[in-house]
Amino acid sequence: MSSPVNLKTETSWLSAIKIYMNRRVIAMLFLGFSAGLPFPLVFTTLSTWLRQIGISKTVIGFFAWIGITYSIKIFWAPIVDRMPLPFITRLMGQRRSWMLLGQAGIIAGLLGMAGTDPAQHITGMALFALLVAFSSATQDIVIDAYRIEAVKDEFQGAMAASYQAGWRIAAALVAGAAVLYISEYFSWTVAYMAMAAFMAVGIITVFVISEPERNISQQTYLQEERVVNFLESTAHIPDVLRIPVAWFIGAVICPFTDFFQRNSRNALFVLLFIGIYRISDIVLANMTHPFYIDMGFSVIEIANIAKIFGVVMTLLGAFIGGVLVVRYGILRILLLGAILVSLTNLMFALLADNGHSTIGLAIVLSSDNFSGGLASTAFIAYLSSLTNKAYTATQYALFSSIMTLGPKFISGFSGLVIDAQGYIFFFSYAAALGLPAIFMVLHLMKQNSTNGN
Repeated sequence: MSSPVNLKTETSWLSAIKIYMNRRVIAMLFLGFSAGLPFPLVFTTLSTWLRQIGISKTVIGFFAWIGITYSIKIFWAPIVDRMPLPFITRLMGQRRSWMLLGQAGIIAGLLGMAGTDPAQHITGMALFALLVAFSSATQDIVIDAYRIEAVKDEFQGAMAASYQAGWRIAAALVAGAAVLYISEYFSWTVAYMAMAAFMAVGIITVFVISEPERNISQQTYLQEERVVNFLESTAHIPDVLRIPVAWFIGAVICPFTDFFQRNSRNALFVLLFIGIYRISDIVLANMTHPFYIDMGFSVIEIANIAKIFGVVMTLLGAFIGGVLVVRYGILRILLLGAILVSLTNLMFALLADNGHSTIGLAIVLSSDNFSGGLASTAFIAYLSSLTNKAYTATQYALFSSIMTLGPKFISGFSGLVIDAQGYIFFFSYAAALGLPAIFMVLHLMKQNSTNGN
């Protein structure tokens, strides 16, 4: 197996921390903000809005299936990876032009949600949320590609941490706490219009950053010879047929065959691990806000504790995770993150059993957000290390699609589970879903040690 880079390499603490001063690591903070802003607006924050106006938990659970959009982005990732946009790509480059297009779609969708009353037009709200999710997933494809291409491999842990920090600031403080405050003192319509305006952060960043260079390895050039050979052997076929097929081979077939060739017999195990690692926290996340409402917490309490206090711990977890990845390598921190996520999910069950407690909520959310930030940073670094920079967008989209498809599908039934069994059972079941990831990381560590990496 072609093991992920820097899995066990250790470096000094000072060198690990200095990585955060790199200008592209800093720029990733703002791109992470642009990526994190739309996500809760079609999930957790939206579920708070829907639950507050009396929409049933079962219907709210079904809204999680909008997240499948993020899980099937692999289907249009090759287009984002290879196809230029008319006029704009020539001016801005492949990555920056597609980022801008995704951001425009997010703004349009958020304005549509702002102008929709979900109590009267729940289908219309779902459609606008779907537009936001589709555009956000497209933006994610490009930002992930930029993150991997913009810096050396050893910087990926810091890039992941910076991305997580920006993502969490946007998702928790802005699209979380700020939305709840604005909705309380003004209206949900004003809140979502304000979020559309905040997307200016991403647009400005696109114009500030430079297009990354794409370094193609000799192995990749040999891989691309398939396209050349196809074109040479089909010269008798009209160009209108053979050129699209050649593009499909280079943009779709080559990225997949490259991954399986580099990972050989372990490729399927790696893909299964990717699909399982985050299942515990993704399944839990969709129903946390309805849980807060049903536990008797006010919107302001949720904003103060779940968003503002919680995001500090997430940023701390992401920062420490980035340093630990550089210091100790990826796999050890993946194991630590998997254990912490399962344990903190059990703490939600204890809170559900003990009842309304602001101190209890603060403790649970501090632990949950810290573990989530640490685990996510390590996992993003791991996925980045698996990617060939010649096929960055397509391969990373494959990994992130697999990462979320199963969990998002399962989370769609969360409301049904809670209505049937209650919150204590649900949180315990979410914690148990994280156990396979722990054993799979142990297997990867053993395999990595056997290979001498």
